[in-house]
Amino acid sequence: MTTILGLSGSLRRASFNTGLLRAARDSAPDGVRVIIGSIADVPLYDGDAEAASGTPEAVQRLNAQLAETDGLLLVSPEYNNGIPGVFKNAIDWMSRGDGLANFKGKPVAVTGASPGSFGTAHAQSHWLPVLRTLQTRPFWEGRLMVSKAGDLFDEDGNLTDDKTRDRLARFVADFAATL
Repeated sequence: MTTILGLSGSLRRASFNTGLLRAARDSAPDGVRVIIGSIADVPLYDGDAEAASGTPEAVQRLNAQLAETDGLLLVSPEYNNGIPGVFKNAIDWMSRGDGLANFKGKPVAVTGASPGSFGTAHAQSHWLPVLRTLQTRPFWEGRLMVSKAGDLFDEDGNLTDDKTRDRLARFVADFAATL
C-alpha cells in the first residue's frame, strides 16, 4: 500500500483546500491511501518556547505521520500571491531538529484551490524554494490549479464539480505512480 500524507494549508471550516484534500483522499486509486493530517493545533513558532518545552505534540504527530508515508501532498491556498503563514509555520515547525530528516528525499506534490482566476499558481511557485531547502523531491510531472473554486465547492467546502474531481484523480494517480 502506498501512503500519502495530505495537509491543507487552511484553517477555515468550509475551506476549498481542505475539501480538495478530502476529494483527493476519496479519489485515490486502488493501492493508494491518502491520510489527512492537520495543522490546526500547531502553535506559532517560537524558539524560546521550543527551548523551554520542546516540540509541541501537534508537530510530533505530524512528523510521525510524515515519517510513515511514501509522499506528501500539500494542498495550499494562496494569500497575497504566496504561501499562507499558518501553512509555512507548520512546515517550519516540522522541519526543526530531527524533523528535517523526514523531508529529505520525500516526494512532494503541491496543488490548491482559489476563488480567483489563477488558481494557486503563485503559491505553488512560492513553495519551490522551501521544498528545495528541505531537500524534498518535488513532483514535476503534473500540476493542478483549481480556479474559481466558489463555483466548484458547496457551502460546506465539498468538491461538487465532476471535471475537477476527474482532474484531481489523475493528479493523485500520477503522483502516486512516482512513489
